[in-house]
Amino acid sequence: MLTRRHFLKAVGGLGAVGISTTAYGFSAPVVRLRVARYHISPPHWPAGFKLRIAAIADLHACDPWMSLDHIQAIVERTNALKPDVVVMLGDYVAGHRKVRRFIPDAEWARVLAGLKAPLGVYAVLGNHDWWEDKTVQREGQGLPSAGRALEAVGIPVYENDARKLSKNGHSFWIAGLGDQLAYMPARRFRPVKRIGVDDLGATLAKVTDDAPMILMAHEPDIARRVPSRVALQLSGHTHGGQVRMLGWSPVSPSGQQLAYGHIKMNCDVVVSGGLGCSIMPFRLGVPPEIVLVTLGAPRPAVA
Repeated sequence: MLTRRHFLKAVGGLGAVGISTTAYGFSAPVVRLRVARYHISPPHWPAGFKLRIAAIADLHACDPWMSLDHIQAIVERTNALKPDVVVMLGDYVAGHRKVRRFIPDAEWARVLAGLKAPLGVYAVLGNHDWWEDKTVQREGQGLPSAGRALEAVGIPVYENDARKLSKNGHSFWIAGLGDQLAYMPARRFRPVKRIGVDDLGATLAKVTDDAPMILMAHEPDIARRVPSRVALQLSGHTHGGQVRMLGWSPVSPSGQQLAYGHIKMNCDVVVSGGLGCSIMPFRLGVPPEIVLVTLGAPRPAVA
């Protein structure tokens, strides 16, 4: 069976010897940084309520592939979009070992503290943020180091929690789901009854009225169970497959349906292609991106 790990290692090896000039490959992540723009009007979103959401996913901070300078450039580009709210969708720590330096959590968190939006900046953790904290994996409890670093610079980390926000007289909820793969490595240390810390039911229960809801979930897989009560789910994790050709990702950890882009399920789902790399520092056909979702506004006409 061809796994994502084996596939990316094979393609990454090819890139190193011949095709990296046509790919993002092993070059600096911000060289081809793009903004993926979506204009969505969910069925239950109030008419005339325009909300701009910038989403950052899968930084995987490390030298040289996602250096502090690269992260600073991403922060500046995100702020320049003038979003109403910024969400960060997890996997801030490195996802592979082919690095010159693993950037300490406190360092990349200080750079991300420069993100600005009138309605705030909110975060969830990703699987690698959990997996790389060996103490949490062994003890089976506690907030991983990445989460503590974010909270230390004033960025709230949501784990099965929700908060009500408002703009121009319209209210909405921003919610964050716990990671669905959090304790997968813990099985090496001790018996594990459940690998995820996600609790969709508890998260939904914290929404106390019928105002529309935006859900942050690192892995998009939960979309198969998210009810239509949620207006929009924002996810990362897949990196768009990290290799994408003709709109198809040969290998995606969440399956082809949830590999990348805007998907209509019970609710609208947007899966970011992310910014960094996992397994191998290589991308083909899916350049690093910041996602900008405009809710409640029609897509601009193409001239």
